[in-house]
Amino acid sequence: MASQPPLGRTPSGPSHPELDESAALDVLARGELEICGRIVDASNATLLAKAELDGVHAFCVYKPMAGERPLWDFPGQTLANREVATYLLSAATGWAVVPPTTLRADAPYGPGSVQWWIAGDGDGSDSQPGDDDEPLATEGRDQDDDEIPLPLADPGAGLVDVVAPDRRPPGWLEVVEAVGWDGERVALVHADDPALRRMAVLDVVVNNADRKGGHILRGADGHVYGVDNGLTFNEDDKLRTVLWGWAGDQLAGEAVDVLTRLGADLDDDGPLRRDLLGLLDRREVQRTAHRVRMLLRSRRYPRPGGHRPSIPWPAF
Repeated sequence: MASQPPLGRTPSGPSHPELDESAALDVLARGELEICGRIVDASNATLLAKAELDGVHAFCVYKPMAGERPLWDFPGQTLANREVATYLLSAATGWAVVPPTTLRADAPYGPGSVQWWIAGDGDGSDSQPGDDDEPLATEGRDQDDDEIPLPLADPGAGLVDVVAPDRRPPGWLEVVEAVGWDGERVALVHADDPALRRMAVLDVVVNNADRKGGHILRGADGHVYGVDNGLTFNEDDKLRTVLWGWAGDQLAGEAVDVLTRLGADLDDDGPLRRDLLGLLDRREVQRTAHRVRMLLRSRRYPRPGGHRPSIPWPAF
């Protein structure tokens, strides 16, 4: 199994040592949660929180089940479970596509998922929520408390973009051309990058219905993560992603090896299957194992098709 990358220093400052994945999960699972703000452009209640455990402070994203907007094609109040299930499957690959994520029953606004915040470059001294596109709105805090040192990761990780068709960066792959709001033609493109290749495979397995460019972040350590994974594991084929650049291409040997191991982990007595059954419906777990088998049979990235939309809207 590939080694997990370090998460880097906790966002609260350089005084804390680097945390490995196990320690980060412990902070998220047992740390005292303080709500710091609300991410205003999220469709469901998505809160910035700070977890504190044994002197370690770490920012995280808390999504209470009570704040999930009802959807016609997903059972109610299950998105937090799906976030955690996607993390568990990501951890089983060894690719660390998804940041550490856990369920908290004792969170301030009720049960929900808690995920490690992926900070961008910088020490936080010059970057504040609200400096640019105001991604966070603080609630119930004094003005002096609103200035939270929190370097923000760049959506798209510098690996996904919308450009003029003749301005595609060298080596990048085109997903689709379209007409922008101003009537000019644009192209959705992404890099031919190993981290994105792995993410694309994971998204097929979990049946991700919402892999937007803005859900791809690069941490301060350079590692690329996929976040906002609630719309996953549907029984019906729902794959919607901006990462179609390899459609029909052969899977790399690394991906085949990982999928083979996942197939064993999803067998009747597999440890991953047992963990997923604690979060998902049995049929959803069976369909996940089926998708792994189909990928191993074809050994190719799937192509978009069928009557469903293949790209999420908006793409970012």
